[in-house]
Amino acid sequence: MHSCIIIEDQPPAQRILQKYISDMGTLELKSTFADALSALSFLKSEKVDIIFLDVHLPKISGIDFLSVIPYQPKVILTTAFSDYALQGYELDIIDYLLKPFSFQRFVKAVSKATTAMILPKEESTTTTITPKSSPEVIFIKSGYDHIKIDLSQVCYIKSESDYTEIYTLSKKHLASYSLKYWLGKLSDSDFCQIHKSYIVNVHYINKVSGNQIHLDNQICLPIGRAYKETFNERYLKSL
Repeated sequence: MHSCIIIEDQPPAQRILQKYISDMGTLELKSTFADALSALSFLKSEKVDIIFLDVHLPKISGIDFLSVIPYQPKVILTTAFSDYALQGYELDIIDYLLKPFSFQRFVKAVSKATTAMILPKEESTTTTITPKSSPEVIFIKSGYDHIKIDLSQVCYIKSESDYTEIYTLSKKHLASYSLKYWLGKLSDSDFCQIHKSYIVNVHYINKVSGNQIHLDNQICLPIGRAYKETFNERYLKSL
């Protein structure tokens, strides 16, 4: 059983979360709080595994609360506003549930949280590379907008000066993030840096020929000399 708390000021939303938690059968609800300050007082003396956290709360917001909690439980944001998704991921939340969400989506988020609790133990007993946890969907700031990106649809990312171009199956997005930022967000099992200016989604690689990678959409990308050996060792045998 994994312990959890709810921080949510709306009674209907509290009841939905309480029911979902009860239906899971693997979660123990310790308490429900209508504001973050009351929850903070509780967490100074008690530890929980998972926090279900609303963003818009009285007194202090859920985002501000994340920066002052005394330790780092797994946090699942629950909110009706998508604007906070990117900011939440930068604070290492496990998942982002956009209201109204289904029980199936709730189960998926909890599964991510429980998996993240297990991974550190596995890392201590193996020398293999453990993929970074990567959200399936991420919001990027492009101009004045925040755009939702399905990471499974990203074919490759190209660095251009002080911004990056994200190429999906259907379009290109521009974002003011460095390639280093993306390396910290993306899963090692899905994405690989192949050049100082390129990260590729290995699932879209159709052919590797010499120092070039050919993607399913007939795009050809270069493999940098400094990256070729690592790429071959990690991914080439599995393609």
